[in-house]
Amino acid sequence: MFRDYAEMRARAAGMGPIPVSVAAADDRAVIRAVKIAVEMGMIRPILVGGEEKIRTLLEEEGLSGEVRVVDSPDAPSAALRAVERVKSGEARVLVKGQVNTSDFMRAVLDKNVGLRTGRLVCGLAVFEIPGEKKLVFQADGGVNVAPGLPEKRQILLESLSAMARFGIERPKVAVLTANEQVNPKMPATVDAAELARMSREEGFPPCVVEGPIAMDVALDPEMARRKGLHSEVSGDVDLYLMPNIESGNIMGKLLVHYMKAKMAGIVLGVSAPVVLTSRGEPPDGKVNSIALACLAS
Repeated sequence: MFRDYAEMRARAAGMGPIPVSVAAADDRAVIRAVKIAVEMGMIRPILVGGEEKIRTLLEEEGLSGEVRVVDSPDAPSAALRAVERVKSGEARVLVKGQVNTSDFMRAVLDKNVGLRTGRLVCGLAVFEIPGEKKLVFQADGGVNVAPGLPEKRQILLESLSAMARFGIERPKVAVLTANEQVNPKMPATVDAAELARMSREEGFPPCVVEGPIAMDVALDPEMARRKGLHSEVSGDVDLYLMPNIESGNIMGKLLVHYMKAKMAGIVLGVSAPVVLTSRGEPPDGKVNSIALACLAS
């Protein structure tokens, strides 16, 4: 369990510098994030993009030492060349820089040099929420639009695997729905109950999965008591499994906007962790996602 991003960064830095490939790194915010991570001892970067601009930014931002730069004429080609660095084993983490998400993901999933594994590609988000005792994980809030039961099972397994690499033992999982009753007219409740059953099967990763469970019960043990429900996860959830992309997107933006939460995230299901932050994300936020990816690597 991490209490905050500071703990996560410290753990990532303590692992020693991880080789990281940055696509379209010719951007000041990207270089500033790279500088923070380098100075923490977290990463050893390979910067892909316009070499002249990257070198200028490195000098202006005071990033000392030898930094490897791979020249690329435009953002789409930079994304492809950055992916190639990971595919070849030169880097263990891929980071999105100043490149459009569709161009970036096209490179990640390229049939020749991409990072496909045959597993489901999914997203894992992490939130530092003011007043909460630990970081909270969410899946999948931004990749799979309307996952069915097989996809939800894969999302859960990918998330549990990553959390195990973070050192989180036996995570508590809430499979969110609108209520706690299984109702065939609400397929999310049926899926949630089945996921909870699957989690108790032999060979499933160590975890406590409850579902169907509504958000108020997941958050508040008193609400569970009022509803006459016994819950092992209420008030202490590590991972929220979302029913669809809309709910995940809304939850994330509400936390960031109203709760002033800090968010980080990575893409799983590929051969190396992928940082897919917005181009508008400030440097500090990019570093949080890089730390997450380094731990997942």
